[in-house]
Amino acid sequence: MQDNKPEDFKRELGLLDGTMLVVGSMIGSGIFIVSSDMVRQLGSAGWLIAMWVLTGLTTVIAAVSYGELSSMFPKAGGQYVYIKEAYGKLIAFLYGWSFFAVIQTGTIAAVGVAFAKFTAYIFPSFSDTNILYELGGFKLNAAQIVSIVTIVFLSYINSRGVKNSKILQTVLTLIKILSLLGLIVFGFVAAKAEVWDANWTNAWVSASLDTSSGSWMPISGTALIAAMSAALVGSMFSSVAWEGVTFIAGEIKNPKRNVGLSLFLGTMTVCIIYVLANLMYLAVVPLHEIATAESDRVGVVASQYIFGSIGTLIIAVMIMISTFACNNGLIMAGARVYYTMAQDGVFFKKAAQLNKASVPAWSIWVQCFWASALCLTGKYGDLLDFVVIIVLIFYILTILGIFILRKKMPDAERPYKAFGYPFLPGLYIVVASAICIALLFTKTSTSGWGVLIMLLGIPVYYLTKAKE
Repeated sequence: MQDNKPEDFKRELGLLDGTMLVVGSMIGSGIFIVSSDMVRQLGSAGWLIAMWVLTGLTTVIAAVSYGELSSMFPKAGGQYVYIKEAYGKLIAFLYGWSFFAVIQTGTIAAVGVAFAKFTAYIFPSFSDTNILYELGGFKLNAAQIVSIVTIVFLSYINSRGVKNSKILQTVLTLIKILSLLGLIVFGFVAAKAEVWDANWTNAWVSASLDTSSGSWMPISGTALIAAMSAALVGSMFSSVAWEGVTFIAGEIKNPKRNVGLSLFLGTMTVCIIYVLANLMYLAVVPLHEIATAESDRVGVVASQYIFGSIGTLIIAVMIMISTFACNNGLIMAGARVYYTMAQDGVFFKKAAQLNKASVPAWSIWVQCFWASALCLTGKYGDLLDFVVIIVLIFYILTILGIFILRKKMPDAERPYKAFGYPFLPGLYIVVASAICIALLFTKTSTSGWGVLIMLLGIPVYYLTKAKE
């Protein structure tokens, strides 16, 4: 088996690049869409903001906890490596298997489809209603072609070396941050006191919207807990993928310092932007209109209130830039995990090779192929539900790994230690576990499938292991 040789990678990424990868991978289309369903579930301004604040706090706690692990193992593969060191090869394989089968590729597919959906706003012929080919129950539409073309194009750019993808990521992410902040500022300038006051009148009176009758049903107790966990799927999905910077640690300058710092600065920036964006929605759009936004596009409704009829185009362009940069970051980071798995003998051998540009091109293309196939299934909505629970399970296991490795490797060098240890990492484990349990009870069909896909990796591991 090949030794892991991090020096094969070129260390071309600085702190700004790392931070931009975190921000760019986190902000996709979620912030423009998911608040609509969250309001339908919870029916109040107070609970909406509380869910975003809870998501933000848990995300930042998780990210700064990862800082300790990234400083201990500053090499390609990131989270996969941390899990392997704490639990051994089987659990690490289950992570890698889930990562390839659903987490990374499913997210790339969903983000690609979101890009296509908003491209169709400007070019209607690219819509998913434009069916290009039909065979039995299978329908190929223009939006699927657009999403696949963007995934192939970004995979090609990433296969040419980290420098091109780094420049694209940093420039697009800066544009994304500035345009989002611009939208928030213009939103607060255009805010109407009567809308804000009405939205906050019964800030903590929770209700769920009966979509068939259009009436609000008061909820409390277990119904409120179920609604909170359903609402958290949206905010949590909008706040994942920050760990991508750990996968490319082999290409970051001074990784012991810069990976942890990028995690903190990136997640903190995104979480503040998310809370501000939701406060802006509440200042501009009446609560009922947030809940009933067409196709959940609350960002479009807000933009129309702020900018008038041109608002639709403004938000469509913003989301196209946002999702494009998001997928660039996901494609860049994901391939490094398969590279590290292949070096451990638990993924296709060819994935362990770097090309002339010092990037794992074969890994990039196999990821591209599977993500493109997922675009064709049309089941990406379900994939998001699958993704959230698996991502949370592995976040919990990774942070629990900090406790395990402190016992297992007490004398290992730890240039950075988890902030607030053991209280804050412990708090994250408790909160995230509660969310997972609630998801399994309230969204059994989709979350259950997510866990099943993960567990299917166990026989796969033993079958492939036997052939080593």
